[in-house]
Amino acid sequence: MQPPFVPAHRHRLRNAFREFTWGGEWAVSLSQQIKHNLTWFFFDGLFSSAIDNIVITYVTLYILALGASRAQVGLMSSFSSLSAAILLLPGAILVERYGHRKEFTLLFGGAGARLAVLALALLPFLVHGTAIVWVAIGLSVTRDAFNNLAYPAWMSVTADVVPMEGRGRFFGSRNFVMGLSGMVVVLLVGVLITRLAIPVGYQVAFGLAFALGLISTFSFSRLRDPKSNARPRQVTAPFSLRSMLKDIQAHPVFLALGLVMALWNFSVNIAGPFFNVYMVANLKFTASMVGIASISSTVASLLIQRRVGRLADRWGSRKVLLLSMLLIPILPIIWMFAANFWHVIAINLLSGAFWGTFNLVSFNFLLTLTPDAQRARFSAFYQILVMLALAGGAALGAWVVTQYGYQILFGWSAVGRVAAAVLFIRFVPANAEKEAALATL
Repeated sequence: MQPPFVPAHRHRLRNAFREFTWGGEWAVSLSQQIKHNLTWFFFDGLFSSAIDNIVITYVTLYILALGASRAQVGLMSSFSSLSAAILLLPGAILVERYGHRKEFTLLFGGAGARLAVLALALLPFLVHGTAIVWVAIGLSVTRDAFNNLAYPAWMSVTADVVPMEGRGRFFGSRNFVMGLSGMVVVLLVGVLITRLAIPVGYQVAFGLAFALGLISTFSFSRLRDPKSNARPRQVTAPFSLRSMLKDIQAHPVFLALGLVMALWNFSVNIAGPFFNVYMVANLKFTASMVGIASISSTVASLLIQRRVGRLADRWGSRKVLLLSMLLIPILPIIWMFAANFWHVIAINLLSGAFWGTFNLVSFNFLLTLTPDAQRARFSAFYQILVMLALAGGAALGAWVVTQYGYQILFGWSAVGRVAAAVLFIRFVPANAEKEAALATL
């Protein structure tokens, strides 16, 4: 019996759908539930990228427009990281004791974080005077805190939704479209903010971010948690820091990775909160120019994401991660010589390529090194280290930029990044992924 005829254009549409939502033909033979989850997780990423890019790109400029100082910008970043570090462990405890990891993600990362963005949009109607700066900082910190409270649950769901054998290709495709959506909204919102009065433009931008966030939350709600009916891990003794550290000490490569990445993120965040401030205060960029500069980074990331995903599946995440860590320290050094708009565009093109590679493979590498049964607590521990490091880096950066200026700030950040890359070579062995895979058998 001959198979039914399918027009060529339908074949092309079907293949395009598989390529962009599943990461390619590798997922065709998977179960319908896995393909359902990959599709909705793809759309969740598409719209969450839009809201995140609006907030990440423009929240600092919004706070500055409301009257914040450089020191307050640094403190905002530090407070966000510190509050997140405090909440990560409770997030892991909730997931391990009660399950319902999808529901926890929707409650905190969905409702809580989105409502903080809406409050930012409405803030000038509600608060006046100098207090508005501190309230805005508080809302930005609250958004980040809710996202990180949900992170252990989200991490645990993600590991089960996306099969290991295709993570590089799937996240390569997902990140490609996330970058594309982020690029479009950043450009449009930047033009919108520039044309509207201050702070109305920022209010409209954050209102749009809230609306897009609702679509993202709906998409995530459509996931079918593979372990929704599974009982949470039985805890024979009260959850304690000592018990968690004992579990983590049994995985020395994971511990080494966490400590190295703590130094890495500390060094990155010495300068991280101040690039947009530098563009506005020293290079005199408008909001639309900052948006275009951000888009140039996204464009470079888009051009390499899917190739990096395939390369990581062939070479392993560690090799590709190390390459990116050796290249990223170049960026703050080049920033020391940036003097105009086109210099920043060139820097951001390199930044997009290097950081796009790092973000994709570092996430996959972390998933590989975390044990399935304890992924919530391991991911919480990792993020606690990272967030404490980010808080420390931002606090130090705020002091350095006030005392010594931007050039010294960028130089210190570069030195710290190089040191972290060297420690990664020394303490995270080349066979780490193979050993982690064997440990799960």
